[in-house]
Amino acid sequence: MIVVDLRSDTVTLPTAEMRRAMYEAELGDDVYGEDPTVNRLEAMAAERTGKEAAVLVASGTMGNLVCGLTHCGRGDEMIVGDTAHIYLNEQGGVAGLGGVQVRTIATDARGMLDPRRVEAAIRPHGLQPPRTALVCMENTHNRGSGAAFTANEMAGVTEVAHAHGASVHLDGARIFNAAVALGVPVAELAAQADSLSFCLSKGLSCPVGSVVCGSESFIKRARRTREMVGGGMRQAGVIAAAGIVALETMMDRLAEDHANAQQLAQGLAMIPGLSIEPSRIQTNIVYVDLLDTTAPELSAALRARGVLANGMGNWLRFVTHYGITAEDIELALEAIEAAINGARPVG
Repeated sequence: MIVVDLRSDTVTLPTAEMRRAMYEAELGDDVYGEDPTVNRLEAMAAERTGKEAAVLVASGTMGNLVCGLTHCGRGDEMIVGDTAHIYLNEQGGVAGLGGVQVRTIATDARGMLDPRRVEAAIRPHGLQPPRTALVCMENTHNRGSGAAFTANEMAGVTEVAHAHGASVHLDGARIFNAAVALGVPVAELAAQADSLSFCLSKGLSCPVGSVVCGSESFIKRARRTREMVGGGMRQAGVIAAAGIVALETMMDRLAEDHANAQQLAQGLAMIPGLSIEPSRIQTNIVYVDLLDTTAPELSAALRARGVLANGMGNWLRFVTHYGITAEDIELALEAIEAAINGARPVG
């Protein structure tokens, strides 16, 4: 059976060029700073994001954790949106491992924070309140159907945070998707943030890895945090080599994923029993509301037809990525329509 795997862009496989680079990578001990391939990747990542330095970490969750623990001390507070990946999908790591209190505020439908709500949530200075040390944003925003935010859209939150002495972290797991969708350099989107994490293992198609970027002093501290949480890797050039290929060759092709996501959204909008606004889809993530069935029922029906998707309750998420073609999208739409018709109650 043909399988069209739309569960996530984490299921991408490395390109042939990445595999060759990994096999041939020059290696050393990265904890000693002696892996030349890691050093090259980190320098490239810093240059692409407009930051002074960077450090390789194992995953996006580790990247956000390292940044949170580096910015915040025990008993400090960080502000995040109530639909943020950091809050919903990372097991409360900053609280569990760092004693950092997480305060959520409501986001809009796209996942953006309102600067006025951020300012109202920042704690006053004093003996009793926890210190508001960090404000986090997410770009693109997963639960916001992959919304891509411009630098101007993020500026209000950044200005408020900095005015009150708080740092800003940008969860940029898919920041390259945002840059391609908006037609701007990644550095423009990252310029205001004090730290940025981005994933190599999503749309950029690497088998593993993320990168944290920031000032030289921040990254120096972040390396210590990475070591504390067990993220120090030895001959990590076998990972970094794929990341170098990704930064050199895989960014521009993200536009294909965005086009496929728009094709999928337009098709889903034509299927009775589903609710979606295709105009909301900017990048490679497509959320659709289910009117007549549930996510477990529909995902099981789709799996039986060779299409994989993730969902909960009354919504499903589809993510386009390297390896998914326009023809795959058509196959998926046919399977979805058949599954919906089979799942809908008679009469």
